[in-house]
Amino acid sequence: MSTPPVPLSPEQQQQLVDRIGHGLASMAPPGTWRSVRAEYRAAGRHIEADVVVTGQDGVPRAVQPPPELLRLFGTLRAGMYRPGAGTWLGAVLTVDAGQGVGADFAFDREPPWRRTPPPIGFQDELRAFPRADQQIPDWLRRRATPFDGIRTPRIHDGVDAAGRPIVRRPPLPPSEVEPVLAYLDAAPVILASRSNGPDAFDPERTDAVPLNFRTDGAWAWPGAVAYYLREHGVPPDPDLVAHIRARRFAAPAEVPEAATDLALAAITGG
Repeated sequence: MSTPPVPLSPEQQQQLVDRIGHGLASMAPPGTWRSVRAEYRAAGRHIEADVVVTGQDGVPRAVQPPPELLRLFGTLRAGMYRPGAGTWLGAVLTVDAGQGVGADFAFDREPPWRRTPPPIGFQDELRAFPRADQQIPDWLRRRATPFDGIRTPRIHDGVDAAGRPIVRRPPLPPSEVEPVLAYLDAAPVILASRSNGPDAFDPERTDAVPLNFRTDGAWAWPGAVAYYLREHGVPPDPDLVAHIRARRFAAPAEVPEAATDLALAAITGG
């Protein structure tokens, strides 16, 4: 477990910006570029990043951002969290060969998503980086609205300044761990990928977390919920646990098609 996000000082923030700028400059061959521009967008666990190098010929060329660059952006985003006001969802850093690093951060305006995150992404955003009600922009409030009462759980309770997940919830009684796991694993799968995702609690496990979603008609949850409980003892969202208890740990074998469609809409934003 860890501590809540701790805002970095302005000096620490600038050091990270300069470090990202240095990394961007190193992506272009020496003496052959005019500028490097990186745009980073995030909502909860949804992340998008684009890097463009403009050469001396004035032609922009897209390059693949390295994982370390994404990690630094995530650290900067968590470190710029302002209690009650949240953090930015979009950032543009530009490195000019003659003028150094420039940065622009979108705290309240919506970034230009390549693919708009589903409601669960914006819900996770508000859980990880809480905002006072008056600090939630109208567009963000609309994006985070769930579909027709289908609920989605918090995977964890936020991230610290280093981007590590935080858990602030009561542990499950030992006698309930297996029944809860059985419920989570028994509900019908409604969306699945052939690949696995990285483990947020153990970065060395890069291909471990099941990328699937299940639903019981009232909740829709990712495979990460059962995985983190089984592998790291992370209890599920307390509201989901209360729901499972109310159902006496008995998951439905089938879910009506209409409820499945609503659950898919809540997950995908469709």
